[in-house]
Amino acid sequence: MTRLTRSDLFTLEAYAAERPAFRARVLAHKRSRQLPIGPHATLYFEDRLTIHYQVQEMLRIERIFESDAIEEELEAYNPLIPDGRNLKATFMLEYPDADERRAALARLGGIENRVWIRVRGCDAVFAVADEDLERRDEERTAAVHFLRFELNDAMARRLKSGGALAAGIDFDRYRHEVDPVNSAVRDSLAADLA
Repeated sequence: MTRLTRSDLFTLEAYAAERPAFRARVLAHKRSRQLPIGPHATLYFEDRLTIHYQVQEMLRIERIFESDAIEEELEAYNPLIPDGRNLKATFMLEYPDADERRAALARLGGIENRVWIRVRGCDAVFAVADEDLERRDEERTAAVHFLRFELNDAMARRLKSGGALAAGIDFDRYRHEVDPVNSAVRDSLAADLA
């Protein structure tokens, strides 16, 4: 997928007019890109459209219109767009109760490194987590992580030709698996691969 450039973005004024329709389109698109794994973890797979929406929302919320600041947002978000043989996702640990969330994050340190996907007939691929972020605490984890799953050519070919996909978390305090991933999600992710 190609990276976003300033020419892909709406101006703040144009986005104000386009936002309702654009937002509805993105939310419909995202439905086939979400993958809950167990009761408290979800992978939200990113692509060019989801990142375009995130950038537009940041520009709107922060009222960013200067060229340099727009470029900074693009630099921050473009690495989340799949490029080649990888899938990229925002991994969220979701606990509605703040006390429960705090306790869970304290006992789930390192869980982000144990998230995997597997194309049927191939080995599991564990995520590369937060590769551009410094790890602050080895004991705790954060509620949000950015993951990259790097597939080899055989895996990509199988997935693109309809091969089943599974996903899971292999962590001693949170072990869950989805096998198979529903076909709408699988097809959406297969479209990300070059």
